[in-house]
Amino acid sequence: MTTEVERIRALTPQDLLMLGIKDMAYVKDVEVDGETGVALFAANGQQIAVMEDRQTAVAAAWQNGLAPMTLH
Repeated sequence: MTTEVERIRALTPQDLLMLGIKDMAYVKDVEVDGETGVALFAANGQQIAVMEDRQTAVAAAWQNGLAPMTLH
């Protein structure tokens, strides 16, 4: 019988990238054309969208079934 620790140790880099992909979006300030915007990123780092402000980005995440997490 495989223990939980053994299963975690067996995770591949690809497995780690996919953790939270369906559940979370990271919110991070970005610069676009010299202006500051707020981007949503999937758990694997893929940019999903850019919004004008943090409030809109957080609302968009929730509306799409994603829990927003702040990235610094």
